[in-house]
Amino acid sequence: MAKYETMLVTSATLDEESSNALVGKFKSLIEANGTIEAVDEWGKRRLAYPINDEVEGIYNLITFTCEHDFPAELDRVYKITDGVLRTMIIAKAE
Repeated sequence: MAKYETMLVTSATLDEESSNALVGKFKSLIEANGTIEAVDEWGKRRLAYPINDEVEGIYNLITFTCEHDFPAELDRVYKITDGVLRTMIIAKAE
């Protein structure tokens, strides 16, 4: 098992219920394949540059442990999900 962090930026045009459902979807996916250590919700913030004509996004940082092959699957799901503006998955040094 390895430690990872993922930053998830979702669209600020989603209502609060839809945004929470989207983040909940990814939390349950991570829990099914590993364990979540921490979830840090940063809230709505201004983007450094417009993404898809949007200037704000909702930031969430999730720290988790999982097997080495799961981050590739998580990234694939991020890319095919509507409402996700940007993501990043980082392996943490142990």
